[in-house]
Amino acid sequence: MGGEAKPGTGRGIKSWAQRHLNAGFAAGFLLVLLTYLVVSQQFAVTAPNAVATKGSRIADKKQVIGGAGDAEVEKKREQEWQPKTAAEEEPDKKDASGAVPTEESPKRDDADPKPLETDKVVCNTDGPVSETCDLDGDVRVNGSALSVTFVPSSPSERREWRIRPYSRRTMTGVDRVTVTRLGSPQDPAAAAAAPCAVTHDLPAVLFALGGLTGNYWHDFSDVLVPLFAASRRYGGEVLFLVSNIQPWWLGKYEAVVRRLSRYDAVDLDRDKQMRCFRHLTVGLRLHKELSIVPELAPGGHRLTMADFTAFLRETYALPRAAPLSLRQFPDRKPRLLLIHRAHYRRFENVPEIRKAAEAAGFEVTVASPRADAPLEETARAVNSHDVLLGVHGAGLTNAVFLPPGAVVIQVVPYGKLERMARTDFGEPVADMGLRYLEYSVAVEESTLLGMLGPDHPVIKDPEAVHRSGWDKVAEYYLGKQDVRIDVNRFAPTLAQAIDHLRQR
Repeated sequence: MGGEAKPGTGRGIKSWAQRHLNAGFAAGFLLVLLTYLVVSQQFAVTAPNAVATKGSRIADKKQVIGGAGDAEVEKKREQEWQPKTAAEEEPDKKDASGAVPTEESPKRDDADPKPLETDKVVCNTDGPVSETCDLDGDVRVNGSALSVTFVPSSPSERREWRIRPYSRRTMTGVDRVTVTRLGSPQDPAAAAAAPCAVTHDLPAVLFALGGLTGNYWHDFSDVLVPLFAASRRYGGEVLFLVSNIQPWWLGKYEAVVRRLSRYDAVDLDRDKQMRCFRHLTVGLRLHKELSIVPELAPGGHRLTMADFTAFLRETYALPRAAPLSLRQFPDRKPRLLLIHRAHYRRFENVPEIRKAAEAAGFEVTVASPRADAPLEETARAVNSHDVLLGVHGAGLTNAVFLPPGAVVIQVVPYGKLERMARTDFGEPVADMGLRYLEYSVAVEESTLLGMLGPDHPVIKDPEAVHRSGWDKVAEYYLGKQDVRIDVNRFAPTLAQAIDHLRQR
């Protein structure tokens, strides 16, 4: 897999006979009041090293034991931290602002209460990150037109929503889907619509690729984790309708996608059939960066990020569900995987770091970029280690393959980047059931000091650089900086990792 495209995995549908669930209610004409309590603490966009893309990006992918896609670092968060381009594209939409906006109580547009509880439309379009619609009833999908029509069983107000089915609603280059709730079963639009060419007994999830996919961290944070949260409850009996389909992406993550859905994904943009469903989710909801908020999992099925990593271990048949216990095996050495980046934010003294880690009691593996590494190979390599060490970047996404209780050490480059580092990796790592350790690079350990001199504003006043805007932060602290770790200063962090494994 790696960064290779695998054509032919993203088109068509193979339907087998499904057991139809009897969801009828003999309820008369009593109105049911639907109350949706939505708790949301969503974090905006703090994505490691990404640029947006609409088409397939293959040739520029490089991976650090599976980590990839952090080229053009100066544009790293351009889409998220500066989402004005999406607003300019469609001025009627609100934009999220700030690095980590939160949502007190997302507004949801609920269809009027219906005699049948299964006849409803619930749309959430005001969240700071994602917008979604859930439809239950007579749902008709015209893929090539990117339209979804809901035919109610009784008269109601006609409504229309425009949903960007990518998990970051400000992402440009991803077409919106028009969701229309008709006013009644006799609405002229219902009569004029093409008849159902295919009627599905199983539910469907409609989402888009493109955007920031192709960056390893975004592949997980923007798509795989939200898709798991949206579809895991169906146990594989769900159909994926994919807009802006990327066959190489579906090929790379084929094992994961196949476990979530037993059916071939539908290439929505080229699908000319009218497909009809009883339940459809439009869009993916990003709860927080690279993680899941249990209370926000749909359908009352509580999920956690630890559930996602367990799912990955099952998918790739990873053998280890716990790290080495030095209490049980005091004579054995825990294994540390050091990610050695090929460009910017590199370790400049890998041999010294390796020697220090070995002196602390570790067996050390140094991993360099491999663009052609199959994901299963990456997963097995990472799972065989007890500690993952790397400078802030997409390669740390591989923490998802570590055994629970293992350790992640994130080296944070100089420049007041700790907040971003904790949002991108610190909090998700803890949610995975891993021990998170952080080492902040001192100015003396940064190559920026020798490059710019001690009197340069980038060295003297990082906070002023942050105030000047994201471009300079990305240019210098992420794009022009390598690190030379002071192994004496770093030794206590290595000792903390060893102590954690001794206590298990």
